[in-house]
Amino acid sequence: MLVYLRFERIVGEMSKHCCGGNNFDNRGAPLSGRYRLILWIALIVNGGMFLIEVVAGLAADSVSLQADALDFLGDASNYGISLFVFSMALRVRAKAALFKGLVMALFGVWVLGTAVFNALLGTVPGAVTMGVVGTIALFANAAIFAMLWAYRYGDSNMRSVWLCTRNDVIGNFAVLAAAVGVFGTGTGWPDFIVASIMASLALQSAWVIVRQALMEIRQADDGISPPSAEIRPVKQ
Repeated sequence: MLVYLRFERIVGEMSKHCCGGNNFDNRGAPLSGRYRLILWIALIVNGGMFLIEVVAGLAADSVSLQADALDFLGDASNYGISLFVFSMALRVRAKAALFKGLVMALFGVWVLGTAVFNALLGTVPGAVTMGVVGTIALFANAAIFAMLWAYRYGDSNMRSVWLCTRNDVIGNFAVLAAAVGVFGTGTGWPDFIVASIMASLALQSAWVIVRQALMEIRQADDGISPPSAEIRPVKQ
């Protein structure tokens, strides 16, 4: 129990920085050409993996795959915001973040509802499909993680992007653990538990995003300038 509480505290803290945590929308330095290319690659990979995991999750009746797809959706939105509205006015960036947060919240509620529904029905998801797709997702996130490694000490926006990817790798391991649990127990409870934890963390992140976006919209309306993002040299 102590280990679980410690894990929950650590993951909960990371979720505050993931996909738009504190100061995510503060304006920072212009994006470099290489960093912009990495964000484009990450955007395409995450968008593609979102579609793959949604389809696979529905086909295999796996709620944890659907929850992981939610994570990919949040990341794709994160990269998109960084690429398209990073240098725009605060109000524009805040509205983009608000829309992203609301979509994440709706998807999170859907995942939780699906987990409860499948638990009541006693649905047993396909462990093999979970394992295969979860492994593909892990390799995809690991590749993005490696590309973003050099930018982990950048401004708040860059750090948010890197933390998001780091958290995804943890989520992928959780899905694989759920697949092993389903295969070993012959029940869907490992899948339901992992999905509920991941969806709850997504809802927490969505709440952080929506709350800050609304605050920044009010700041823009009142003519208050946001604090500048801290720029740190990249550590190799």
